[in-house]
Amino acid sequence: MLQINAKLKALIAKLWDRFWSGGISNPLSAIEQITYLLFMKQIDELDLKREQDAEFTGDTYTSRFSGDYFLPNDRSRIEEMSKPKAGESAAQKKAREAEVKSERKRLAIDKATLRWSHFRQMKADEMLPHVQQKVFPFIKELNGDGSNFAKHMANAVFIIPSANLLQGAVQIIEEIFVEIELDAREQGHLFQDIQGDVYEMLLNEISSAGKNGQFRTPRHIIKLISELVNPQLGHRICDPACGTAGFLLDAYQYIVTQLARKKVKKQKFEPDEDGFIRTSVSGQLDQNKKDILEQSLYGFDFDSTMVRLALMNLMMHGIDNPHVDYQDTLSKSFTEEMEYDIVMANPPFTGSIDKGDINEGLTLKTTKTELLFTERIFTLLKKGGTAGIIVPQGVLFGAAGAFVEARKKLVEEAELKAVISLPSGVFKPYAGVATAILVFTRSGKTQHTWFYNLANDGMTLDDRRTRVDGSELPDVVEKWNARNPKEKGDRKSNCFFVPVEEIREKTYDLSFNRYGEVEHDETEHEDPKSLLQQLKALEDKIQQGISELQEILG
Repeated sequence: MLQINAKLKALIAKLWDRFWSGGISNPLSAIEQITYLLFMKQIDELDLKREQDAEFTGDTYTSRFSGDYFLPNDRSRIEEMSKPKAGESAAQKKAREAEVKSERKRLAIDKATLRWSHFRQMKADEMLPHVQQKVFPFIKELNGDGSNFAKHMANAVFIIPSANLLQGAVQIIEEIFVEIELDAREQGHLFQDIQGDVYEMLLNEISSAGKNGQFRTPRHIIKLISELVNPQLGHRICDPACGTAGFLLDAYQYIVTQLARKKVKKQKFEPDEDGFIRTSVSGQLDQNKKDILEQSLYGFDFDSTMVRLALMNLMMHGIDNPHVDYQDTLSKSFTEEMEYDIVMANPPFTGSIDKGDINEGLTLKTTKTELLFTERIFTLLKKGGTAGIIVPQGVLFGAAGAFVEARKKLVEEAELKAVISLPSGVFKPYAGVATAILVFTRSGKTQHTWFYNLANDGMTLDDRRTRVDGSELPDVVEKWNARNPKEKGDRKSNCFFVPVEEIREKTYDLSFNRYGEVEHDETEHEDPKSLLQQLKALEDKIQQGISELQEILG
């Protein structure tokens, strides 16, 4: 959305400027604090919508904001007061219970006052302490004190320092949501990765964007990978380097869309601006399907800030209990293998890790993260499980031993289904590295691999990344779904099959240019003697013109 909605871009830039001028200049700190506010807003909106839906359908729904809330210290105090005292008489017990009841009444916070829609109307000097001391502690424990969400939010800190900054940020976020709702109605953007958009925009504001691999995969590329790997209800889906959980979110939305299309077969669903069909979750999921889906999504990241952002991002989109954990999936402490039906990922590929930290189950003799993650993803797949991952193009043709071994593993121990080369500008403005999508299935047998050279992803390849006509993304999906290895394809076109014997012969090279044929136009050149005669005639004509001009000038 950000690439084509100038007003929304301006509002998010304004929000960033507000935080910068308000004293929060560290970009990740700003992103995290903004996400807390977006989360408070979206959770309120989601809760109100569920209340309305339940009222309409006659179902029972208990609001997150019903009843009383007690701050952690106050809960501990009440629990301590509630404990019977040794040798306590009946009168003393009655007095203690009355004191507990009085204290509970004094300390109870009406959860309705913790809604965004309530505190946004407060005066600035009232709003800041209310959000700091009551709303934020409540948000941190939203799924219960012992939940995965509460565990990862335990160290979260609300650091907005001034009442004016908070009030100004709340006002801008209100404007952002108004614009998002308007965009949804007028442009048909039913799903918006709100927090991801903010994250992307803030990264765009700083020169260090993309450092250490911390940049976001473009949403249209994520959608393409979902189409290629085709996740289904009941599949266990994983992203071992999930960042803000963009892949998990789209896998969720992809599955919901397929369920909706099956449910209302006669309804025509229009493609979005990227050429993909994604539809609303509203009314498409019963509780059973919702529970199955929530138990299907798993993400890991070794940055605790990213884990918090991912959890909030998924919860903002209606996934109540997301499974995202702090974990370095390349390290010795990670033990999962053969657990997932689908793996979708854009793992970090900008550096190396310490050799002593690498998990013993990873056999490639390298410290390069792009190769280690490729092997890790392979090991995460169940037999018959499919992965769609992004790798730098160097992985496709690198001549060093570990590069060759990584490719050999995909070809010989899996079915390498597709290699889709992406334009080098896909990750701008963060990075200009050329990348490719690999699609492979564990325990399959590679006989032919489908190659596609994607030249136009629907965006300009400069830092601005504005929309252009001629996107080939729908063409990739159409040809992928209609592919037939018996029809090898024209090596002069943008897609074709390559037999595994040829890949072996070329040291498992997977670069498109190694197999594609360039068609050269034949040019007929004139005879050199004829060209010399033409030049001599032209020279004589010029000389004659000069002589005539000299006569005129006398």
